[in-house]
Amino acid sequence: MTAVDMSPVSPIRPTAAYGLGFGLAAVAMWAAYLSFARAGVTAGLKPQDFILMRFGVAGLIMLPWLARHGMRTLGGIGWARGAALAAAAGPLFIALGVGGYVFAPLAHGAVLQPTAVTLGTMAAAWLLFGERPPRERALGVAIILTGLILIAAGKGGAAGAGAWKGDILFVAAGLSWAAFTILLRRWRVGAMTATAAVAVISALVVIPAFATFGTFARIAGLSWPMLVTQVIVQGVLSGVVAVIAYGKAVELLGAARAALFPALVPAAALIVGLPVTGEVPSLTEAIGAAAATVGLAVAMGAIRMPAGRRPSAPE
Repeated sequence: MTAVDMSPVSPIRPTAAYGLGFGLAAVAMWAAYLSFARAGVTAGLKPQDFILMRFGVAGLIMLPWLARHGMRTLGGIGWARGAALAAAAGPLFIALGVGGYVFAPLAHGAVLQPTAVTLGTMAAAWLLFGERPPRERALGVAIILTGLILIAAGKGGAAGAGAWKGDILFVAAGLSWAAFTILLRRWRVGAMTATAAVAVISALVVIPAFATFGTFARIAGLSWPMLVTQVIVQGVLSGVVAVIAYGKAVELLGAARAALFPALVPAAALIVGLPVTGEVPSLTEAIGAAAATVGLAVAMGAIRMPAGRRPSAPE
């Protein structure tokens, strides 16, 4: 029998269940970030405005926590490690991801960036920590990537002659987040500490730079409901709560497993974006989203491989 056995393996361990919950929470908030960012662009916001709202708000929120836990030592991890985390998951990461759309269509970013996160993290986790992916995870990743390709195909968008430049930026953004994931695992940085370090260091860079070279006119021109919504989604949820949730997923599941969650964001954005932007997913996109969801279940071990051929787990 070659078909995949769709019966559950066994009850998921409490630790894994919590990790799954944190990871899915991060996915939902990042999907909201994408959907509301699109609404913000329609309202006239630029990429730099989103960077300011994300890290400016997040930095102000996390500053009191960091002050209580040691500003001099940056919560115990040191400024050098904090700067490395901020370099991987801070303004540069956002700039790379957003900058890719200057050259390449949305469909390219929907596939390349999450693919680079997942494959980059899994490869690094294998090399650095010996977390060799079991058969279920490899199959699950393949199904997830198939779903991403279907979502991208449903979005369409013709690629111009310079699309390769955007593709490089998308891959660089994905590898940047993969580096953030690996550093969390290697240095055993807690979720709150990592979030505070990235948020505060990024705010120290972004706010002065924006005040000197930018303009607050576009943000100030938003309606109050739109402004409040953007601040909550970009700064509070995406900049703070989602990063904490993802950090907890890395703690509980390991880097390789946690890296599966960013690959689900494009699929989740189709659902979250329906009431926000009014965009109805095509049949191809819906099939892709379903495939990505099944892929996560397979990769997490919730769907069993054929009996007698199941490999032992590496972790």
